Amino acid sequence: MICRIILKVFRVSIASEDFLLRNNLTGWVDKNFLCGIKEWKTIDYIWKEDGLLATLKDVARLANVDASTVSRALNNTSYVHPETKKKIYAAVEQLSYKPNLLAKGLRQGKRHTIGVVIPEINFSIFGEMVQGIEIQARKMGYSIIICNTKDKQDAEEECLSRLRNGLVDGILIAATGQNGRLLRDIKSSGISVMQIVRNQDNLLSSVVANYYACGYEAVQYLYGKGCRHIGFINGSMEIIPYKERYKGYRKAIRELSAEGYVSCTAYSQRDYFKGGYNGILELIEKGDELDGLMVAVDMQGLGAIRALKERGIKVPDEIKVISLTGHSIGGMLETAMTSMEVPAKEMGEEVTKMIVSDIESEPDKKSSPFHKVFEASLIERETT
Repeated sequence: MICRIILKVFRVSIASEDFLLRNNLTGWVDKNFLCGIKEWKTIDYIWKEDGLLATLKDVARLANVDASTVSRALNNTSYVHPETKKKIYAAVEQLSYKPNLLAKGLRQGKRHTIGVVIPEINFSIFGEMVQGIEIQARKMGYSIIICNTKDKQDAEEECLSRLRNGLVDGILIAATGQNGRLLRDIKSSGISVMQIVRNQDNLLSSVVANYYACGYEAVQYLYGKGCRHIGFINGSMEIIPYKERYKGYRKAIRELSAEGYVSCTAYSQRDYFKGGYNGILELIEKGDELDGLMVAVDMQGLGAIRALKERGIKVPDEIKVISLTGHSIGGMLETAMTSMEVPAKEMGEEVTKMIVSDIESEPDKKSSPFHKVFEASLIERETT
C-alpha cells in the first residue's frame, strides 16, 4: 500500500533515507517499507514539491566529516584543509544542499536583509538608486525589501513599523522628515538606519547629492546661454533637496540680477508630470518674458515641455529647459533634456557598503553619523 507523507517535517531511518535519496522520491513512501525498519536514526527533512531537502548532517555523512567541519567550510569561519573542502563541496553539489538562511539568521541574530523606504520607484532617481543598492547588497550577501510611501507620513510610519519587527538588519530611507523620532528609536534598538537622497536628520548618516550646487550652477548655465528671466518649478520646502535647490537658485538669481519666478505646484499634486505641465503655465502668467526654466526633477520637465509644445512655444529657441535631478530617461526623450545628472546608482552602491559595515560592526565599534555628498554633472542636451 502506498501512502503520501503530508507532514511538513518528518523523520526517517538511515535505511529509508538512502532509499529515498537513491530513488529520488518526491513525498511518496512505501508504508510497509518504513514500518519494517527496526532501528531509527533521527534526521529532519523539509517538505518541498520536487523532493526532499538535504541537511547539513547529510552533507557531513557523505563527505565523511563532522557537521561542524561542514559548517566551518561553508561559512569560512576557520581553516579547513583544501582536500576536505573539496570533498564537502562535492557532497553539497551531489545532494543539491541549500542552507536554511532563515535559521542561520536567527542563530546569528542577523537576517541579511535591508529595508529600502522610498517615495516611489518609477521614472525617478530612486529607481536607479535602488538598482545600485540591490546589486551591491547581493555582492555582500544581503537581499532588500522595498517599500513605497508616496511621501505620506502614515504610510512611511507603517512601513518602518513592519520592517523593525524582525524583518531587517538595516533600513535605508528617503524620509518625509515627519517620523524622525521613530527612526531614532529604531536605530537605538540596534537596527542600522541611514538616509538616502534626503538628509532630514543630521543624527543619522546619509548619502546625498549637492542640491545647492545644482540650483546655483543651473542658473549660471542658463544665464550664460542668454536667459535673463528664469523660472523654477520646485517641490515642498519641507523636503531638504527642494529647499537646498531653491537656496542655490535664489543666490545665483540675486548675484546675476536676473528675474526669478517660482512654482511649487508639483509636490502638492504628487503627479510630477501634471505639476510640470501646470507649473509652466503658472510661470508664464507671472512673467510673459520667461526665457529659461529649471525643474526639480525630469518628470516635471516632461510635463512643462508638453505644455510649451501645445502652445506653440519652441524649446530651446524661446525657452530653454534644464532638470536639476537628471537620470537616464532625460537622454531618451524626443527632445533630449539638459540636466544636472545625479550619480544615483553610485550613491546606492556607496550607502549599501556603509550600512552593511554598520550592521556587521560590534555595538561598541559603530561609527558616528557620517554624511557623504556626491556632486552632480551638467549634461548638455537639446533643450538648451
